[in-house]
Amino acid sequence: MNLVLHIALTHVISRVRQTLVGVMGIATGVGCSIMMAGLMEGSQIDFIRQLVDSIPHVSVSDEKRDPSVQPSERHFASVQFHNLSSETERRGFKNPYAVLADLEEWLPGAVTPSVQTKALLRSGTRDTAASLIGIDPHREAHVSKLATQMKAGTLDSLFKASNAVILGDTLAERLGVGVGSSITLMATSGAPILARIVGLSHSGIRQIDDNQAVTLIKTAQVLAGKTALLNEFRIRVDDVMSSRDIAARVEKQTGYKAVSWQEAHEDILSAFQIRNVIMFMVVGAILLVASFGTYNIISTITHEKARDIAIMKSLGLREQTVRRIFVLESAIIGVIGIFFGWLLGYALCIIMGLIEFKSFMTDMTHLPILYSPRHYAIAGGVALASSLLAGFLPARKAASVQPVEIIRGAS
Repeated sequence: MNLVLHIALTHVISRVRQTLVGVMGIATGVGCSIMMAGLMEGSQIDFIRQLVDSIPHVSVSDEKRDPSVQPSERHFASVQFHNLSSETERRGFKNPYAVLADLEEWLPGAVTPSVQTKALLRSGTRDTAASLIGIDPHREAHVSKLATQMKAGTLDSLFKASNAVILGDTLAERLGVGVGSSITLMATSGAPILARIVGLSHSGIRQIDDNQAVTLIKTAQVLAGKTALLNEFRIRVDDVMSSRDIAARVEKQTGYKAVSWQEAHEDILSAFQIRNVIMFMVVGAILLVASFGTYNIISTITHEKARDIAIMKSLGLREQTVRRIFVLESAIIGVIGIFFGWLLGYALCIIMGLIEFKSFMTDMTHLPILYSPRHYAIAGGVALASSLLAGFLPARKAASVQPVEIIRGAS
């Protein structure tokens, strides 16, 4: 066995109690950091997954991102007029099916036209505002998870009744209605219509289930009082993370405002980024505290082995060799602590994943835990670096002491 390694193992084994304390400190830090990272990233990924499954990846509206240039601005640079529009301006896409055909030629996913409007739902004496979406059920299955989120009825049920409508389950609960009930739909324009509830949906996101009503495109057009109205394209792409690039290309091609799910929920994603920074700071602090245990152990060993250091240096061992011995001791403690920390982290993740609870915002019943090798690698790397640094400081001090001073002080 290498002499440096033999001496380092001898020092570590001879101080079993202190070694165990250092190993336990590092293992606790590594295990807790793995558990915390898995819990926070797991909850973040689960929330985004539910959010992305419940909304289109890209929404194209009949609006322009920038206001139209007013005629006066072309001739009079010092005069500007805003919000001028024709009283007879027709809402909706111009030549919507031509635009739809152009998108389908290159779009890596699916697209469907729809009608988006606000409506007042009335049942008896109860009035509730809701977001009404007119859809094509045959196309809808390719752009959303609505078909699999039906709590009662199916999407095809929209074809089985006149003015059929599907409500979010909590919206129906607030209205006190169920499948087969009749309600009145009213919009700001157009005549009110009597609709029959043919299904209930449940996405698991309270904001959607409490505010969404779905009907056929034709019914939504009649409610809005505008036949042939199509004012939204809903797109679902194969690679969800490419939604922002797809939205930019769609907007450039069509001239209409295209919003990706990242842009629509940029505040949430920004909050997640801040939370990740906080998470890594907390994890680093935990591992830093654990490294103090290693520093204390190596410092104690250095102090107690002063005579041994003097003898080794008097026998011809160089400073860098002595320094390497104590750094190797801290590395041994760190590696053993990291190994047991990995086991502890995995066990804590399993235990946290078994905890049951009920969420009022989603259907989550267990904590979502992300099992990622990256968490183990980061925690282990930071812990090992901290251990080496904690061992290097007292090792440098021990190696710089002259053996004559040690022997003279001990006599």
